[in-house]
Amino acid sequence: MRKKTDFLVLGSGIAGLSFALKVAEHGKVIIVAKGNADETATRYAQGGIASVTYPPDNFEKHIADTIGAGDDMSDDEIVKMTIYEAPQRVKELVKWGVRFDQEPGGRFDLGKEGGHSEKRVLHHKDSTGFEIQQALLNAVKMHPNIQLLENHFAVDIITQHHLGIKVTRAKKDITCFGAYVLNPQTHKIYTVLSRNTMMATGGAGNLYSSTTNPLINTGDGVAMVYRAKGMVEKMEFIQFHPTALYNPGETPVFLITEALRGYGAILRNHHLEAFMDEYDQRGSLAPRDIVARAIDNEMKVSGKSHVWLDSTHLNKNEIINRFPGIYTKCMSINIDITKEMIPVVPAAHYMVGGIKVDKHGQTSIHNLYASGEVASTGLHGANRLASNSLLESLVFSHNASVNVLENLRNSKFKTDIPDWDDEGTTLNEEMILITQSVKELQSIMSSYVGIVRSNLRLKRALDRLEILNRETESLYEKSILSSEICELRNMVNLAFLVIKMAMQRKESRGLHYSIDYPKNLKIK
Repeated sequence: MRKKTDFLVLGSGIAGLSFALKVAEHGKVIIVAKGNADETATRYAQGGIASVTYPPDNFEKHIADTIGAGDDMSDDEIVKMTIYEAPQRVKELVKWGVRFDQEPGGRFDLGKEGGHSEKRVLHHKDSTGFEIQQALLNAVKMHPNIQLLENHFAVDIITQHHLGIKVTRAKKDITCFGAYVLNPQTHKIYTVLSRNTMMATGGAGNLYSSTTNPLINTGDGVAMVYRAKGMVEKMEFIQFHPTALYNPGETPVFLITEALRGYGAILRNHHLEAFMDEYDQRGSLAPRDIVARAIDNEMKVSGKSHVWLDSTHLNKNEIINRFPGIYTKCMSINIDITKEMIPVVPAAHYMVGGIKVDKHGQTSIHNLYASGEVASTGLHGANRLASNSLLESLVFSHNASVNVLENLRNSKFKTDIPDWDDEGTTLNEEMILITQSVKELQSIMSSYVGIVRSNLRLKRALDRLEILNRETESLYEKSILSSEICELRNMVNLAFLVIKMAMQRKESRGLHYSIDYPKNLKIK
């Protein structure tokens, strides 16, 4: 079956939905959602969106905080562009119906998170992402030019390769003509032709055994673009959120927002010591890479499975009102955060690297854009500043929409694209071949490519991954496609990129910390 659209959007989080709303006035849009449209990483973002709003904050402070958190690897011009655009993008969210918390006088109630020198995080209690997701999704569902395909899986983007033309990473004329999209219920694959495609598929937290990401985050977008010979960078920088709720057996793990520390909660070890002051003068509000490594170190030294986050000294009513989701979740496992400390542990959270894009969100492949966690924009450098990610999505989706519309007359449909060929394949009836490989992959990444790394660990990970890669490619070639085999293949592709780029970086920088190249923090 073939479909045709002016704009194809892969992903239904803040990056994909905001882009769709901006281009829908100029043509037909198809949004492909891997699961239900509201099951995205955006939905689970608790903290908020960073933007300069009131004095004493200013753009220069936000810029300096972003560059500092990124360990001086951010693109200065991209940082300035993003920070200066932030207030306008926030106004658009309010126009779309997002309700940010306000003080009694009507001013926005701003929070403060790790690495920020001022209060600048706009929020909706501790469920900001859910509020944004619902507002944008409601607007999308009401738009007559937007078609939403839920529970569909993008298998590959379509380029000249599918016409039998050899494509290499060095070529400058690779063009995207749409994507092959799987309906997992019927095993049928649509050929979706598009004049322009937006890749907004999110991150890859499920490369690891413990992650805050929803189960859909398996690195699909980066894998698709890399296989299409697009440029990918900085995959070694995987951010682990320092404070996920320690609740063995729960997947994904529940995030304890950094805003709780910004509100005054303190990290403590099992001697009840506020240990963060030993690692950084900013204490519990140091940037995430520093806090995650410190917690990891405390756990290794003590032999304990978690540390504590202490909010018992804070006002009970204010805590319950400001963080109702966290309070309710912890009470569900018999932890009253107003009286008891919260057990927390780092968990895979955010993919800083990804598909390389310019300031317009344009990838190295013509007519293909990327925004959100799937993209590497230059904003985050080697480590993302808290609450800059929702902002980044809005800015680059906006810029991409402007660029797409300026060049719309130059983008044409390619009609001689062949349909998907699955001749000779059979339905895989042994799901254990996939599920066990996923477990092995997650174990390899968690054990050898986590918060702290070494050359030896990375080499072991690569050796074991090569076996998984051979087995996965063999199974993929023989199988009628399912979302499970496609996800496994994408995860293996992503793991290779993370490991190889980590092996190439001969230093400790930001989120990539190697005991072979020690820097600042004493790791045991």
